[in-house]
Amino acid sequence: MRKTFTKGERLCSRRKIDALFHGGSSFIIYPFRVVFLFRPLEQDQPFPAQVIVSVSKRRFKRAFQRNRIKRLVREVYRLQKGELLYSKLNQQRIGLDFAIQYVGKEELPFDTMYSKMKRVLSQLAHEVRS
Repeated sequence: MRKTFTKGERLCSRRKIDALFHGGSSFIIYPFRVVFLFRPLEQDQPFPAQVIVSVSKRRFKRAFQRNRIKRLVREVYRLQKGELLYSKLNQQRIGLDFAIQYVGKEELPFDTMYSKMKRVLSQLAHEVRS
């Protein structure tokens, strides 16, 4: 699997985002809060998961801080999504919409974010099986 993060993998539809936050389940693995909603996998959709990343403006006042954290979160997701999440979703023929919200009070190092994202994706894969 190629380690890319294309437009098709981003959750952009206002209707899907509203459905996610109104009907989805959530869990917290610090510094991430994850809201997820399973859906039937459509035939024409090449990616089983779509994701949106957000960082609180209340905690990080400067746009460059929020943008840097979002970039780091997208990068750690991009590097690990294939072997941890996509394989499980493709086996079960399930689609997944989810939001990753950064709830930490300060920017964490890349290595810490990487290990925490691994736990997040493992938890999502576990939710797929149950």
